[in-house]
Amino acid sequence: MASFNKLKNVLMLAFDWILYGAGVAHHCRVTVTQPSFQQADSSTNNVSLPCTFSASGCSSSPPEVLWFRFLTNRHQDLCTPGCTDHQKYKVHSSGNNILLEIKDLTEDDNAVYICGIAFSDSVSPLSKQTGDGTVLTVTGSGKQHSNGKFIFMIIALSLLLLYSSAVLTSFAVYKV
Repeated sequence: MASFNKLKNVLMLAFDWILYGAGVAHHCRVTVTQPSFQQADSSTNNVSLPCTFSASGCSSSPPEVLWFRFLTNRHQDLCTPGCTDHQKYKVHSSGNNILLEIKDLTEDDNAVYICGIAFSDSVSPLSKQTGDGTVLTVTGSGKQHSNGKFIFMIIALSLLLLYSSAVLTSFAVYKV
């Protein structure tokens, strides 16, 4: 049995050498596309950023899916390939369509999100590619809180004015 495995390995190496010599082994080519801009309202709580890829000449094994985000002055590895924060980020894959779901949206999630696809079993430099990035803009969170505080202050001031008027009226009526 051991000699059969050795023979099999030698044949595989010979086949790989033939493919390499013919130029077939290095033709794995990946193209990644993602939208350049996406806007989300923080009241929706979640957003999904899409990423699609096409692969030609690559192995049939599933690729590694990577997600990064670039903030104003630093970058962060989100899912390389496992997500660092499973409560906040989750990757959904269906064929060549990849979604990064971001939960509990806040304005801190404003960033450029970059999708990467890597066929790690290929040595071709084109087998590992990233998209151009999606700029995510989260809106609505600051204005909603400010409007709520403003309305609360108006109601409180109206009630205080009504109470003060009632007290002053009662003093004026009972003093006379």
